[in-house]
Amino acid sequence: MNHPLIIAMDFQDRKAAENFLYPFEGEELFLKVGMELFFREGPAIVEAWKELGHRIFLDIKLHDIPNTVKSAARQLSALDVDLITVHAAGGSKMMEAAREGIEAGARSSAQKADCVAVTQLTSTTEEMMQAELGIAGSLEDTVIQYAANAKKAGLEGVVCSAMEAQAIKQNVGPDFAAVTPGIRLQNNANDDQERVVTPAKAREFGSDAIVVGRSITAAKHPYQTYQEIQKQWRE
Repeated sequence: MNHPLIIAMDFQDRKAAENFLYPFEGEELFLKVGMELFFREGPAIVEAWKELGHRIFLDIKLHDIPNTVKSAARQLSALDVDLITVHAAGGSKMMEAAREGIEAGARSSAQKADCVAVTQLTSTTEEMMQAELGIAGSLEDTVIQYAANAKKAGLEGVVCSAMEAQAIKQNVGPDFAAVTPGIRLQNNANDDQERVVTPAKAREFGSDAIVVGRSITAAKHPYQTYQEIQKQWRE
């Protein structure tokens, strides 16, 4: 991951998103387009931001039968995005199908999107996972198993909490990417996240890329906050 700070563009529409981006004019950013914005604006917003030179993390979290995921991944890959998510809970065959779809939809092998699997959401606690999802093991062991399945399926990495990044590196492989949301500055509220860390801690724990939303998008001075997070990550 050669651009480790990804901004989560969780806005209700394109106008709100582009108002936020105004102070960043001239910067080449890595922007996460999630379900809210993509379902409202569709592929057009991805195409527009790619034309401006931004990299795009399309976080749609594909999860369905393998054939459906393969077809959907092919369509998303044709948008020339840089990173696509699937749910690891869909299993190895589904993740393999996603990889095949991405390869089929890419304009060239050099432009193929990376694919990462979502392990457990950073809003999930171990107690919730066990009581509500029916998974008896520990949260860390579950994340490691999901990561191992994703690597076996040929994916480039996983989305996980930074708290699990080190365990993934040790158990799955040092080159297997850990993309970590749930990033907050020291004085930020956790909001609906449970497993959160600062940018510096994420780097210490082995994260390859951090996804930062409200700490930047809800900041009084977003551009300055973005620069501060970059600084904390580097140092």
